[in-house]
Amino acid sequence: MDLRALKYFTSVYETGSFSAASRSQFIAQPSISAAIKQLEQSLSQPLFIRLARGVKPTEAGQQLYPLALQLLGQAEAIQELFIEQPFKIPFRLGLIKGLSVDRMSKLLKQFTAAVDAMELTLVPDEEQCDARIINKNLLQTGEKFLPMWQEDYQLAIPVSHSLGLLEQVSLTSLADVPFIQRTPCEGWNMLRDRLQQTGIVLDIRARIQTVEYALGLVKAGLGCAFIPISSEVSSHNDIVFRELSDLKHSRQIGLAYRQDSAILQVLLQVVSP
Repeated sequence: MDLRALKYFTSVYETGSFSAASRSQFIAQPSISAAIKQLEQSLSQPLFIRLARGVKPTEAGQQLYPLALQLLGQAEAIQELFIEQPFKIPFRLGLIKGLSVDRMSKLLKQFTAAVDAMELTLVPDEEQCDARIINKNLLQTGEKFLPMWQEDYQLAIPVSHSLGLLEQVSLTSLADVPFIQRTPCEGWNMLRDRLQQTGIVLDIRARIQTVEYALGLVKAGLGCAFIPISSEVSSHNDIVFRELSDLKHSRQIGLAYRQDSAILQVLLQVVSP
């Protein structure tokens, strides 16, 4: 059975006329008519009733339509199966938790758009990868580091909490304050150590990993959190952000890599400040 004739048949069926099918298929109307006539002869059944304006499918035409769609779909699937797929170069990029989603989305969009032949896989930074976007303190021996941006740690405070009324927040102000613990996080480790030295105890209400969850819990009023502040984070107008007057800390985010490659050179250009 001629697949092209079946395609013309479905077009006539859907548009309701030979002329409309001719326009949708970008082919002369006599060719459409000849293909349908040949199909009707091979099936020994009329498929359309010719009207003054357009056509109406016969019972045989109604029976053929879903079968024709199925057959055409299978033919297309077979064709796609054997079309040679372009060769892709795999590239594994490790990411630490807590990176700005908005910033990373824009960066990865630029990166993937610049390398057509790449198959990008995002993995946790501790897995084997070709390059990593990490905090500088996670840099390993033999890795090169390209700084990308810096984020200062601040205290995220629910709008309903009295700490938000203070212009400056000190460590002593945190005694018995409801708190969201985010780990692993170097900022939390530093805060914990300083509090232990001074005998100040927090009221830990939740333990999570990502900045996004920390912000959500702060917004819900569950407690405060000590987190790195990006422009995306600071845009939350339903959370109060304050520096800790006696604990200054920041993290430097950058690209860590060992082996040079053509794809890596593109990534270096994309992430360069």
